[in-house]
Amino acid sequence: MSSSFGKAFTLTTYGESHGAGIGGVVDGCPSGLKLDEALIQRELDRRKPGYAGTAGTTRRESDTVHLLSGVFEGLTTGTPIAFHIANENQHSGDYAGLAALWRPGHADMGYDIKYGLRDYRGGGRSSGRETAARVAGGAIALVLLAACGVSVSACATELGGIPASEYGAPDPFGAADRPYAALCEEVIPVWEKLTAAARSAGDTLGGVVRVEARGVPAGLGEPVFDKLDAVLAHALMSVGAVKAVEIGSGREAAHMRGSEHNDPFLPPEKSGSRPQAPHMASNHAGGILGGISTGAPIIVHCAIKPIPSIAVPQISVNRQGEAVELRIGGRHDICAIPRIVPVLKAMTALTLADMLLRQCRMHAVQEGTV
Repeated sequence: MSSSFGKAFTLTTYGESHGAGIGGVVDGCPSGLKLDEALIQRELDRRKPGYAGTAGTTRRESDTVHLLSGVFEGLTTGTPIAFHIANENQHSGDYAGLAALWRPGHADMGYDIKYGLRDYRGGGRSSGRETAARVAGGAIALVLLAACGVSVSACATELGGIPASEYGAPDPFGAADRPYAALCEEVIPVWEKLTAAARSAGDTLGGVVRVEARGVPAGLGEPVFDKLDAVLAHALMSVGAVKAVEIGSGREAAHMRGSEHNDPFLPPEKSGSRPQAPHMASNHAGGILGGISTGAPIIVHCAIKPIPSIAVPQISVNRQGEAVELRIGGRHDICAIPRIVPVLKAMTALTLADMLLRQCRMHAVQEGTV
């Protein structure tokens, strides 16, 4: 099982939905960065169960993070940063009837066939609860990025097929303080009504999340197989509910001509011995060309599938291949939005932190400082 992400800045996660807890280890973080539990907790609080309003699960977890290593007197030491988040509110009995059944839309069948057994309590390792460790690791990556002038933000642009842009002026940078992490304030009552109706029907909803990174220097990315957009897609698609990733204009590029899609270059502010990144007259490329960052904002959209745990009867099979009808109980989200928003922000931050350190190493070699 691959539980690590990154090469220069690495996050390894552990734990299951109904085990003792979840956590991780970040390796490769430089020393001297200000870091404490409160900073990580702010990001975790945006993802934790029981705090997502109409769309959220009734499971309550404080998601309190404990730093175990790698920080001394409020500063990173350059050694591995380990952290742990205890599970406090498991109702494992809710899943007893699913031990021998394969839930449609879940990883049950795949885990059983691949490993020959699985932790059926809340999905075990395949549960969305695993993403709390990603958010904690991403919070550490955000500290490194901020020290380099890079910021990452994320918001929900669509829920249940209803785009926010039809209801108000886009304001992605205020989304963190809104319900659903919505792109605009005006769409919130519409989404609330939609999620309430889905809950009453025993059903769930999907949506779209937009992630934007600003201040990313030109030159990040490792062609040919570790192109920045390729690694970003890998990182974001590794989140269980994500079914599609679009960079820049995404699918719309298929409907455009080259004369429309190309982003004209404008002269840079300064020149020097090394080539300088020009300004971009537009940004259909989403801040990445040839797998390398251009210096323009990196724009990504992720399509999020409906939560597969639904309260209506479904047809399935058990481990013996016999037909069964099941109805899933327990406590579940109606929509992964807004709790998935900080997860996708974290995976973007982890990708950029890793690429930034890899680029720094390359420059150090070129300049003969290592």
